[in-house]
Amino acid sequence: MNHSVLQGFTKSLAMTVLSEIGDKTFFAAAILAMRYPRRLVLAGCLSALIVMTILSALLGWAAPNLIPRKLTHHITTLLFFAFGLWSLWDAFKDGEAEDLAEIEAELDANMKTNGTSKDKSKGDDDTKKKRQPFLTQFFSPILLKAFSITFFGEWGDKSQLATIGLAADENPFGVVLGGILGQALCTTAAVIGGKSLAKQISEKLIALSGGVLFIIFGIQSVLSAVES
Repeated sequence: MNHSVLQGFTKSLAMTVLSEIGDKTFFAAAILAMRYPRRLVLAGCLSALIVMTILSALLGWAAPNLIPRKLTHHITTLLFFAFGLWSLWDAFKDGEAEDLAEIEAELDANMKTNGTSKDKSKGDDDTKKKRQPFLTQFFSPILLKAFSITFFGEWGDKSQLATIGLAADENPFGVVLGGILGQALCTTAAVIGGKSLAKQISEKLIALSGGVLFIIFGIQSVLSAVES
């Protein structure tokens, strides 16, 4: 692993771990793992995060080819400082356990809706199978549910935007490797540890650490030369 790949890998790994621990998708994975088979939840959540990481890195890699390299470097630097301040703001504001309760309430409401619709269509199994979505004929509905909740929960999230910025400024292959490893570690911890682990995590400490890390990335970006 050469220097540029290693640098992209380490930055992406650190950023992903500190961004994803205590994130909404982390809580969602933990709660889903308490209600459904862990292997299906892990497969669904992790596959969504891997797809999102690759897509984000591709966007970041393409950006310097569409926009001048110097401009993308300055945008990335500003993003690092903005995300650092955002994370520090999250660390010092109130409402540490709100995400867990909010996501649990959303999942409960979703399950109740699905349960009601199942009761209404119990006597019509053949028709139900015919109307079944194409993907659910090949993949478990639980896996698809975990995938969709995680994928759309990550879309436009701070960690996705940070991955795009990082891939624009660092080796995209290293960013993908570090991001996938970080996502695998966080998602596995959420699924295995479950809700109890989510409750023990100090969101304030994680947000503070993430904020400091982003600001360090920003300072390093300011001091580094822009490749032509």
